[in-house]
Amino acid sequence: MIQADGLSKWYGEKEILREISFSVREKEIFGLIGPSGSGKSTLLRLLDLIEVPTGGSLTILGEDALDGDARFGLRRRLAMLSQKPVIFNRTVYDNIALGMRYRNESQATIGKRVGEALRDIGLPDYARRNARTLSGGEAQRVALARAMVTDPEVLFLDEPTANLDPHSVEKIEETILQLNRDAGTTVVVSTHDMLQGQRLAGRIGVVMEGRIPQIGTTVDIFHKPATKKIARFVQVDNIFSGAITENQAGEATVAVPGRSFSAVTPLGPGSRVSILFRAEDVTIGIDGTSRTSARNVYQGTIKRIIPSGPFVHVIIDCGIDITALITIRSAEDLELAPGKEVFASVKATAIHVLPES
Repeated sequence: MIQADGLSKWYGEKEILREISFSVREKEIFGLIGPSGSGKSTLLRLLDLIEVPTGGSLTILGEDALDGDARFGLRRRLAMLSQKPVIFNRTVYDNIALGMRYRNESQATIGKRVGEALRDIGLPDYARRNARTLSGGEAQRVALARAMVTDPEVLFLDEPTANLDPHSVEKIEETILQLNRDAGTTVVVSTHDMLQGQRLAGRIGVVMEGRIPQIGTTVDIFHKPATKKIARFVQVDNIFSGAITENQAGEATVAVPGRSFSAVTPLGPGSRVSILFRAEDVTIGIDGTSRTSARNVYQGTIKRIIPSGPFVHVIIDCGIDITALITIRSAEDLELAPGKEVFASVKATAIHVLPES
């Protein structure tokens, strides 16, 4: 559906995007995540043909999207929902119907599609309401419906649920998934919410400093990040630098200051590496006899317990600080508290090994 090769974008002397290359498959939901200012919104504007790239090539729906004659026809087959869409001082019905009226659709078709869209977004009785009286979440759902009723082949979403309440976020995500599933709409969504990226997207591209250094499944991105910078962005808590001291049939011993870890990697002895593992892959036990298949078990003392919604981050001094993520209920059952002696364990297969360059 989309093939970008070497896209770049400059505003005057400032480079925003550099050598962006990736593809989006038909009927998939492709996510873009990255820090604020990384270039995600600019990339979406290039893909939605709102702006023209400074360099590179772009093919959309099999056509050259940089060809002036093709752009107008392609534009009608795409739709965009921005973080702060324009809501007109008219009825909800009129706001949703706007694009269809520009396309000279019949009143019967408009009425049918607007009614279906209102049901899909969970606002079936809002047709005659003034759109300016809606809450932020309701207005965003109306803007999504306005994009949906034109039957786009590709829908671009730029931070579609930023600053919305949990109910509105859930409803918008349900609508996006339904649109993708039932209508086969290809979706490209940019989000700073990494959990949302995991909930919606089958594949994710990480945008950093105007580049895309990694594309992969959610497992690839969140458990096997390509760089330490990506690991920090996707909130990998445990990152340590060291060297491989031995490797027996793919199971290596990695020495880091204060500890050694068993990890699975083909890299040989002497290789300088970083090891990464997520806090949720760390198990906490209160005695050394707890049954575990983990190769890495360390005794330590709890330094801090940090609340995180229904979970807590537990920082354990095991010669190095290892962070675990467990539920509040589990922490209460284990009677965890700063100063308590515990055992932290992590499986060798849960540790991702990166060669250091």
